[in-house]
Amino acid sequence: MARVDRRTKDLAKRILPGQIAVIDHEDLDTVATESLIAAGITAVVNASASISGRYPNAGPLLLPVAGVAVLDGVGSQILATVADGDLISVEGDRVLRAGEVVGQGARQDIATFGAVLETARSSMGDELQRFAENTLNYIQREGHLLIDEPDIPEIPVDFKGRQVLVAVRGVDYKQDLELLRRSGYLKEQRPLLVGVDGGADAFLEMHMQPDVIIGDMDSVSEQALRSGAALVVHGYTDGRAPGAALLDELGVDYAVFASAGTSEDIAMLMAFERGAELIVAVGTHSSMVDFLDKGRPGMASTFLVRLKVGPILVDAKGVSRLYTTHVSTRDLLPLVLAAIITMIIIGALSEPIRTVVRGLALPLR
Repeated sequence: MARVDRRTKDLAKRILPGQIAVIDHEDLDTVATESLIAAGITAVVNASASISGRYPNAGPLLLPVAGVAVLDGVGSQILATVADGDLISVEGDRVLRAGEVVGQGARQDIATFGAVLETARSSMGDELQRFAENTLNYIQREGHLLIDEPDIPEIPVDFKGRQVLVAVRGVDYKQDLELLRRSGYLKEQRPLLVGVDGGADAFLEMHMQPDVIIGDMDSVSEQALRSGAALVVHGYTDGRAPGAALLDELGVDYAVFASAGTSEDIAMLMAFERGAELIVAVGTHSSMVDFLDKGRPGMASTFLVRLKVGPILVDAKGVSRLYTTHVSTRDLLPLVLAAIITMIIIGALSEPIRTVVRGLALPLR
């Protein structure tokens, strides 16, 4: 059965195991790929190229590795030809419905994706140049956010002197949170929890209450929005605030933070400007491929915001490796000796225990 949607992240929420995802997503990013695989799909029919070759986007490689069939470049007409719920199949390079061919594209596997990636690595320069130009344009438009104090809305959460954990729905974000939990960091440091859109639900899944939720609110569950966290809608410089309508409908209070950057940018800026001691990032964008993978002009702001908050910013993977709570043999030995000495003293002073010991010693005489 086909599930059709132009927004892959929306499709991933409703597609069921065994179904076929029909999408139009050039350069399918890793997060979207992982969400489709987690849903248990059997095939992806993409109107565009899952890897265009503009940059080394390795995310779609996960599909054939997971046993998911991939048919690329079928053309945008496939979204109009195939309706949501149609019974279709993917056979070779064709899409069939009731035995009729309704689409044709390029069948992809690990080898074909690998060849495109190799070409992309050799032509990375053009994308880097475009990214650099975009960054310069952003500095001209929004540079004041990095130099001046931005107009941050007031919310009933005190960041000053606190460690802040910012969770973004990015690559390996759930694994990173789990590593932080196992390391003991979450329990011992008790940081403020800031969820960027769907990152808030990751906290709830781990039975943790988010303190702040920031974003467009398009991928946050109603449970998270009603959890009692302070809500900050990401607004844009043209006055739009897409997430405000949903929160108005739910009847919950919220503030608006207008910025040309991304939601993760304003989450970090808010923590930084409000005096956070440390920002621990989970699932955020930290490499050039991450920035290009996101595929938005606003990603230049993420690069610059990281420069600003860099002195107090730590990647979660680093924390999970550095922050461990294990007991060394040297520390454990005094505890064992103390326990043995305690048992000896109790035995020496306890008449019932002395009686048992004498009874056990009789056969030895």
